[in-house]
Amino acid sequence: MTTRTTTLPTLGLLAMTAVWGSTFFMIKDVVARMPVADFLAVRFAIAALAMLALFPRHVWRLGRAGIARGLALGVVYGIGQLLQTRGLQLIAPSVSGFATGMYVVFTPILATLLLRQRMPGVVWLAVGLSTAGLALLSLNGVSVDAGVWLTLASAVLYALHIVLLGQWSRHGEAFGLSALQMVAIALVCLVATLPHGGPVAPPDRAAWLAVLYMALIAGAGAMLMQTWAQAHLPATRAAIVMTTEPVFAAAFAVVLGSDLLTWRMLAGGVLVLGAMYLVELAPRRKPIDALPAEAVHHEV
Repeated sequence: MTTRTTTLPTLGLLAMTAVWGSTFFMIKDVVARMPVADFLAVRFAIAALAMLALFPRHVWRLGRAGIARGLALGVVYGIGQLLQTRGLQLIAPSVSGFATGMYVVFTPILATLLLRQRMPGVVWLAVGLSTAGLALLSLNGVSVDAGVWLTLASAVLYALHIVLLGQWSRHGEAFGLSALQMVAIALVCLVATLPHGGPVAPPDRAAWLAVLYMALIAGAGAMLMQTWAQAHLPATRAAIVMTTEPVFAAAFAVVLGSDLLTWRMLAGGVLVLGAMYLVELAPRRKPIDALPAEAVHHEV
């Protein structure tokens, strides 16, 4: 594979990851003015409609088993989105970005527990580093905020999503599975709005613009870019590029004034990113490149 053929996909993934990072502060602003479930229901309903309009034939080609798997994957991811967004209401965008990135550590742990893969010692080192980094980022006294626990729970679900997608994804099914997952995510979020009578619309023009951006650009558009780029890149390289998401999240939060840059943020971020790199570069019985390319990242 030549440098020329990998440069554009790498730049595409980097741009997509920057888009993901930019959504943390936008989400925090929108959910301050509308319920979490309502925001997610509207966002993913728009993304699902866009994906179904683009790939209807890809969905029907999946067959019953493929459709069931796509919907199951979407349910797991949708619950993760609810937990992550609720957690973001309670913690800073930079902390949310880093805590969400813990899925990179949880993924090999779940693969070991569920698939009986052997976990190398370096993964335990990564878990220790990430825990120390999270402590620096998030500890208030001797306790961790509820928002951090919610975000960590979402990271576990994102890791489960990656493991299941790695087992169930088949060549040529990425578009259909992506569309179905968005449908299931939208349905999960719609169900979560039922206790208060169903979803309400974004309250103003600014909120609508943010929701449309996160649905079409950071949602459907990012999924398309990820699928295309990872068809041209090894999964390990793609994963390393996408670990820049929490860095972008923190950078946007600092530049836009949501957070102040502190030594704890810098030190904690370095430790968490170090853990991510250790996990992705660790030798495994089954290399990460054996996973389907589209199974490396959580964000849609």
